[in-house]
Amino acid sequence: MAYNFKSESEIKDYINNLGIEYRFGCYSEKKPEVCHLLADFLESIKKDYEKAGKVYKNNCDEYKYGKSCLKYGTYSLLAKGTKQADFKLAYDYFEKGCNLNEPDSCLNQGLLLIAKNDRPEIQQDVLKGMTLLEKACKNKNGNACYYLSGMYIVGVKKDQSSGGNIIPNLVDNSKPEEFDIPKNMKKAYEFALEGCNLGNMYSCANLSRMYAKGEGVPMNQDLAEKYKNRALEMQKEVQSNKTLTFQEGLTPT
Repeated sequence: MAYNFKSESEIKDYINNLGIEYRFGCYSEKKPEVCHLLADFLESIKKDYEKAGKVYKNNCDEYKYGKSCLKYGTYSLLAKGTKQADFKLAYDYFEKGCNLNEPDSCLNQGLLLIAKNDRPEIQQDVLKGMTLLEKACKNKNGNACYYLSGMYIVGVKKDQSSGGNIIPNLVDNSKPEEFDIPKNMKKAYEFALEGCNLGNMYSCANLSRMYAKGEGVPMNQDLAEKYKNRALEMQKEVQSNKTLTFQEGLTPT
């Protein structure tokens, strides 16, 4: 819908009315999707992160709205609207969101379990983390598919995190018994293909390399070039469309 505002006062009136509409829909009509929009409004327009966080939290706790659980988990992780970061609280809200089938929450919960950290409140569990990434990937999260692909490309050793090394690189896979997740190029290919089909450009780049080298899939230079070009096209699209739009947190289901 296009708006033709003729003055600054008209813009201010529109924004004020929008806030009133969201508050009514949330507090009077008790609509979870509108409560999430109200929190988005407080975050994006009013820049009141403390109030936004409270609305996200309440919408998660009271109305079981997965996207709000995800947002409050992110706020807790980044100390947004709070005095300090709380990794355990973030994990708990990502878990709530994941249980409500919010794939981004499953991704974040999984990454917190996989990444090596010095925080005793989060016990590292690579296998559980991968299960969560698989759930996220199955629910159309391309980033989760990419991370899974990368982990199968390099493998994950026992008693250590892949951490920042989930992005593929060269490691010694000569002793598979030392790995929680042994290198498996066939699975790496399957997850890369899924990630690429979901629009993850790094997955497409991995596919190109796999086809070029015949790793996990028969060598095919035509397909290697195809996926290379697809990754480059996605990169150009990302670079030309970096603006975030208001209400992007609410997607149709």
